[in-house]
Amino acid sequence: MAGGEKAPKLSHLDASGRARMVDVSAKAETEREAEAAGRVAMQPATLALIQSGGVPKGDVLAVAELAGVMAAKRTGELIPLCHPLPLSHVEVRATPDEAGSGVELRAVVRTTGRTGVEMEALTAVSVAALTIYDMCKAADRGMRIEAVRLVRKRGGKSGEIVLE
Repeated sequence: MAGGEKAPKLSHLDASGRARMVDVSAKAETEREAEAAGRVAMQPATLALIQSGGVPKGDVLAVAELAGVMAAKRTGELIPLCHPLPLSHVEVRATPDEAGSGVELRAVVRTTGRTGVEMEALTAVSVAALTIYDMCKAADRGMRIEAVRLVRKRGGKSGEIVLE
């Protein structure tokens, strides 16, 4: 690390470096929320096809939003060291961006619990993006899933963190 900084301790590794699920039983239950974002870049003609309802597989944006909600609820099954969480709210929005020739994705996830929901929000955005790709790949093999990231989180010991 630069300037003699100490490397951060990774919570998912034990003292011998083995992967482990973090024990959160001593943490207080608090309201927690996370927001993630991402985008799928595509040809303008592909975006026009989505907006006109011309994709043979159906309403791309509605299916992507639903896939994102379903994925958030299953994050604990997909990511090996994530805790399964009872989610109180999941919202996924897929918004066409004509100027940028793509679809912007946002997910907000909430729970009351001992651990945060960042992974659930990131999973929701990722699976929504993959769903758009799957539904439109016949029309545009050059689509790109881009900039999947955590936007903000709140709750727990670290309080609120706003990254954009």
